[in-house]
Amino acid sequence: MKHFSLARAFAVLVKEFIQMGRDPLTFAMIVGIPLVQLVLFGYAINLNPKNLPTAISIDDPGTFARSLTAALHNSGYFDIVEETNSPAEARRLLSEGRVSFVIEVPVNFTRDIIRGEKPQLLVEADATDPSASSYALAAFSELASAALRDDLVGSLAVRAPKAPPFELVVHRLYNPESVTQYNVVPGLLGVILTMTMVLITSLAVTRERERGTYENLLAMPATPLEIMFGKIAPYVAVGYVQVTLILLAGLYIFGVPMLGSLTLLSVALALFIIANLAVGYTFSTVAENQLQAMQMTFFFFLPSILLSGFMFPFDGMPVWAQWIGDVLPLTHFLRIVRGIMLKANGWAEIWPNMWPLIIFMSAACGIALMRFRRTLD
Repeated sequence: MKHFSLARAFAVLVKEFIQMGRDPLTFAMIVGIPLVQLVLFGYAINLNPKNLPTAISIDDPGTFARSLTAALHNSGYFDIVEETNSPAEARRLLSEGRVSFVIEVPVNFTRDIIRGEKPQLLVEADATDPSASSYALAAFSELASAALRDDLVGSLAVRAPKAPPFELVVHRLYNPESVTQYNVVPGLLGVILTMTMVLITSLAVTRERERGTYENLLAMPATPLEIMFGKIAPYVAVGYVQVTLILLAGLYIFGVPMLGSLTLLSVALALFIIANLAVGYTFSTVAENQLQAMQMTFFFFLPSILLSGFMFPFDGMPVWAQWIGDVLPLTHFLRIVRGIMLKANGWAEIWPNMWPLIIFMSAACGIALMRFRRTLD
């Protein structure tokens, strides 16, 4: 038995460094993934979201309504993106997901406060993601009371006790009991499809290259488009099998409602599945081996799960993180699936998130076709 030799061990060490130098993609992933995690968790993740988009419907444009609007503008929680005198218009924005809150100032709001009748102030919140609205709702009552307290002076000072001069009525829409599963299970539909579809196709061409069957693939009288179609089409069916299992589990195990159209959801699923399969197919044309393909899959999956609004409130992230999130297909699919299942959204409501999916799918397929190599080099 040979004794341990430092020289031989050092030779193996040098050989490994040389091998790492010949595989720059793997080395870049080893360095890049921790950096991405550090930036995302350090800057983009916020469990107490601020500047949440809000619509305010004012039927009594008096002094108190103006003070309330100014206070919301100046607060850190609410960002007034729409002022209207139509409650129906404000609720439409809430249904489409363009705002997180609707605040309704009723008729005779000013008169009733002056008379000491404590009028109702209605706040409607999109509770499909309970964690996104909880902190803002908790702060609203004190914020509104403080805003009106400065107006209740002189002869109105008796209307400014510690208790609010109005009755706050909060409606948590689409998930009134704040059931976490209603938010998580539809989200898992997109997360699981992203992970499995990208991973499966990222290994497709790479596996053929490693097994030596890539030459047979190139020898076939088939165009790159035909090869890509043949590679990804079977996995579309696999994706729908996964969707069926998840929806059945969500319905019968977790009690998640399905209020919208299954047909509409199926159309959105087709776009989303094909988009992810095209991403995986692109990775398979870049990677030299299955390890690299898996690393690139993880590099795509990590931002998708963190910046899409699945784990953390989307509106709580900084603007630059939201820009990145808006490029990812999972972000738009989560809004679509939650809108259809929990809000009974129709085509008009989901279209703002459908066209980005169509563009992403088209771009991913185009890049995959351009990257496909007809040679072994």
